[in-house]
Amino acid sequence: MTSVTAPAPLTLACHPRTPSVAIRRIEVVVCRETSGILRLAFTLEGQLSGLRIPESRPSRRVNGLWRHTCCEAFVMAGEGPAYREFHFSPSGDWAVYAFRGYREGGAEEVELDPGIEVQRSGKRLELCAGIRPELLPSGRPLRLGLSVVVEDADGMLSYWALRHPPGKPDFHHTDAFALRMA
Repeated sequence: MTSVTAPAPLTLACHPRTPSVAIRRIEVVVCRETSGILRLAFTLEGQLSGLRIPESRPSRRVNGLWRHTCCEAFVMAGEGPAYREFHFSPSGDWAVYAFRGYREGGAEEVELDPGIEVQRSGKRLELCAGIRPELLPSGRPLRLGLSVVVEDADGMLSYWALRHPPGKPDFHHTDAFALRMA
């Protein structure tokens, strides 16, 4: 398990069963602001023209973002089993779900307003979002699963994560919660 004390880029790995020809690398920087906001900055590098990236629009809650290009954070306190799942789309859309245990529950949470900021230039897409402290699970340490779903231009999905459990892609698996924050 990786621990973070100071912001540093963490490299996500593509699941071997879901390769992407368009993406070369995905990194995430995680930091806790003095206000308690958990700030996540995702960077996708590669042939962006080979991806389906949704157009920007006013931020709103949308279900099913994981079916397209989407950045995700799974947050658990201690050993769980409860956790929250946060989705951030380059469109500005977002979603939050609360689980009592492994894939159990999935109820939508209250308004998030993650302040999604997206910058796109050449072969680089950057998405930054914040999670207010009251939306984070209570208890310490926090364990995070960081992931990105990438939709290629042909509609194929690739799954990127800090750590993949054995078998098929599964961001909900406890092995995927690979980052520990004090």
